Amino acid sequence: MHFTKPAWVMHKDSAKDVNAKRLSIFSVHVHPDGSRIATGGLDAKIRIWSTKPILNPASEHSNKPPKSLCTLTMHTGPVLVVRWAHSGRWLASGSDDEIVMIWDLDPNARGKVWGSDEVNVEGWKPLKRLPGHESDVTDVAWAPGDRYLASVGLDSQVLIWCGYTLERLRKLDQHQGFVKGVCWDPVGEFLATQSDDRSVKIWRTTDWSLEAEVTKPFEDSPGSTFFRRLSWSPDGAHITASNATNNNGFVFIAAVITRNSWTSEISLVGHENTIEVAAYNPHIFLRNMNDKVSTSNICSVVALGADDRSVSVWQTKSARPLIVAKEVFDRQIMDLSWYVKYIILQASANENRSWDGLTLYAASSDGTIGVFNFDPEELEGIAPHSVQEQYLTKFGFTPTPIPEGYSHISTKGLPQPTPPLSPTPQQQSQTSGFSQLNGGGERINMLVAKRSNKKRVNLTTQVGAVPSASTSASANGIAGPSGSTVPISKRTHAPSAFPLPSEQPFDAPDSWSRHTDVGMDVDVPIDSLDTPASPMHARAGKRKASAMDLPEDGKQVKARTLGGDRVRDHVVVKEIAHHGSARGTAIDGVALAWGGQAGPNLPVPTLLTSLSTEIEGSDDVFEGRNSEEDGLTEVIFISGKQTQWLDYLPSPALSIKATPLFCAVATLDGSVTVYSHTGRRFMPTFALGTPAAFMEANKQALLVITETGQLYSWNIQKQASFFPPLSVAPLLLSSLNHTIVSASVRPNGSPVVHCSNGVAYSYDPALLTWVKLSERWWSEGSDVWQGRQRNSANQAGNRGIMSSVEGSISGTPDEGLPDKIRPTWWNTALTLGHLETRLNATRLLDSPQEYKQALLLYAKKVADEGFRAKAEELIKELFGPVYYRPGREDSWSPTVVGLPKRDLLKDVLSIFARSKTLTKLAMDWQDILKRTSSDD
Repeated sequence: MHFTKPAWVMHKDSAKDVNAKRLSIFSVHVHPDGSRIATGGLDAKIRIWSTKPILNPASEHSNKPPKSLCTLTMHTGPVLVVRWAHSGRWLASGSDDEIVMIWDLDPNARGKVWGSDEVNVEGWKPLKRLPGHESDVTDVAWAPGDRYLASVGLDSQVLIWCGYTLERLRKLDQHQGFVKGVCWDPVGEFLATQSDDRSVKIWRTTDWSLEAEVTKPFEDSPGSTFFRRLSWSPDGAHITASNATNNNGFVFIAAVITRNSWTSEISLVGHENTIEVAAYNPHIFLRNMNDKVSTSNICSVVALGADDRSVSVWQTKSARPLIVAKEVFDRQIMDLSWYVKYIILQASANENRSWDGLTLYAASSDGTIGVFNFDPEELEGIAPHSVQEQYLTKFGFTPTPIPEGYSHISTKGLPQPTPPLSPTPQQQSQTSGFSQLNGGGERINMLVAKRSNKKRVNLTTQVGAVPSASTSASANGIAGPSGSTVPISKRTHAPSAFPLPSEQPFDAPDSWSRHTDVGMDVDVPIDSLDTPASPMHARAGKRKASAMDLPEDGKQVKARTLGGDRVRDHVVVKEIAHHGSARGTAIDGVALAWGGQAGPNLPVPTLLTSLSTEIEGSDDVFEGRNSEEDGLTEVIFISGKQTQWLDYLPSPALSIKATPLFCAVATLDGSVTVYSHTGRRFMPTFALGTPAAFMEANKQALLVITETGQLYSWNIQKQASFFPPLSVAPLLLSSLNHTIVSASVRPNGSPVVHCSNGVAYSYDPALLTWVKLSERWWSEGSDVWQGRQRNSANQAGNRGIMSSVEGSISGTPDEGLPDKIRPTWWNTALTLGHLETRLNATRLLDSPQEYKQALLLYAKKVADEGFRAKAEELIKELFGPVYYRPGREDSWSPTVVGLPKRDLLKDVLSIFARSKTLTKLAMDWQDILKRTSSDD
């Protein structure tokens, strides 16, 4: 199995800003032919990506086919779900804006995306908007054969649409909570939905009545998950539902519901937090390929994604998961999608195909996608679709017929379905009967570019240009029944096959000449395609160039950058022994000048000929170079092999740092210079007086500790200091031999300073004092000490800050000595003290997940020991005032590190309830909490 995370698959704050923040991706779905995936994100956009560059490094390097195929921008709220139709003909999307949108391929929609520098290699148009939901649309699903489309949302409703006419057929409103997941029975007999009312409901597709309701495994499931995405096995035998629990809500599971009996006796156990999504591979697998296809010889493969940032893959013939990928993302998993790649071995009527890999795509709210690519040997026994279809006939269900004349089947001889024709304004007026009524669809003014010898643009008023579901079937942009005598518009293009990304043009095709044939002074420049050999140059004379566009010689002027004409060269990294210069002071002189100041004398970094750091999430590199010969110091920002900008500094560079937001350089004369990623000094140069012994950066935070022990922490984004400068001297005064080993900074500006005495410190601005985060002392007796786990296999980057802090502190100082005789309460006291210290530390360092983990460990220890006073004090601290209302009580905050305190209290009380000593206390407070919640 191979795992990859393409950094270029992302949704950003701004398409023009290369440094824009990576936004959450809520949904991913792979096209039935595997050539492309669609993603929906927090930026209210749908992005379509080619899969070949994801799976093939050579294709990624050559950018053929292009990585980004299309960006769709019709939604006005975050896109929570995207789903391709089984035919691959249409794409359905659901959004925070309460609308379901159906998208169709449009070869004439290629070109530059409005308001950005992005270019659509292939075009998709909004075919129809499906209004009806009264709140966020959280999930959609196509029925087998695309007969129906189901959508669910936070309005607690399930809407059923015709998969061909796209008219609304039925509204199911029996759920009593947010509906966050929907899936279809592969047989076509049932529909399943999952809701925050802690139930899975099964609906009959024959009359849309309720077949069954499953509640048992969801009685204690939390309501805090984004989604409850469930999936139906390809053999029709089971539903795997997310966000289920065992043991009164303390064990997180996926519940497997059996068909017909609708009971859940099977649980998939192992995830450490709530499961957001379950996704079956759409193919059935055979336990023994030599045996006939029967119920006993069939198994399925299902993937689970959870809030613990991990993905697990299960095969129903085994009680254990095939793989568990832990902490592959920084935040929870939002969606999963499978694809099976085939190789055609024999092209004939009896086509012989062999599968050549199985791919699982996962999307996370951290704004990334991950791709798991399995080899054929890892998942054996996959059965072709023909075997699967034959097996499903045993259920004896006959689906309702599709509307006459409609089909998702491709035209004979074409590799993909043909997109439907769009109606003319006259068609819509004649067939809908609502051309003059507000209820007949959206009335918008639309600029239509028409081909003519006069090259002019006509302003036409078009009703239902993006048809609404309130219009009739023949007036909504859907191809009507065969044999109908509807007039065809002159604007209608000839049917075309759905193109594979490998077939996408890498030069501007002739059809793009439409951009230059219209009578508007408009062009669609595409930098990556604008080469001397491209047809765009051959037709350049067709465009009316204004005086502002071109210089007198008629040549296009390329935008310049400072140092952009210089090719990147490599400098040998070596120490500079003598670095005095006309612009600087010799080290001896520096030491004499600074040695008289009070405070510690921390060692400064060695002066090197070259320093470099990579910008996280990109291929960009920030470099600093100190010349031995002429004393010149320059900093360079490099993208790939090309210099983007450079600058010169009056003093040698000691340290450089870069984040996705800024770059910083500390120099020998005690200055710190901050740049944007375009090379602009958007802050004044900091004059600290003495060189930086340590400089660290994290997102918007920049930390500097000078040679004399002055510590500074700035919020570069807000151009302000997190707190006034302070001295690190209090950390080193206990012994002359103590020194600072390392330093780092949190995004909230909190420093983390490790000293040689085995103590990690931070500064608390609210208390105006240094505080201990952790120390080696706890390893003497704490049951939850993690210090010895610091070298576990490459997990340091994925662990929380406190795990890293404790991992950097060595284990017990007396590890080689025999065990000492300790007092009776030694371990209990040190464990509680350690956890209380960890709670304060994680709150200061703003680490929500580790705070919750420490809180639950602390609650369990208190419960195990039966310390009622500590338990009651903790309960009151989390519960707060009984009649608390926001704005009325300033002394109590309802959240801690962004987590609601009363939600945390529920988890704490469930732990206390299992204690023999604290059961009564927990039950009383659970009743109080329920009454308070109902009053709210």
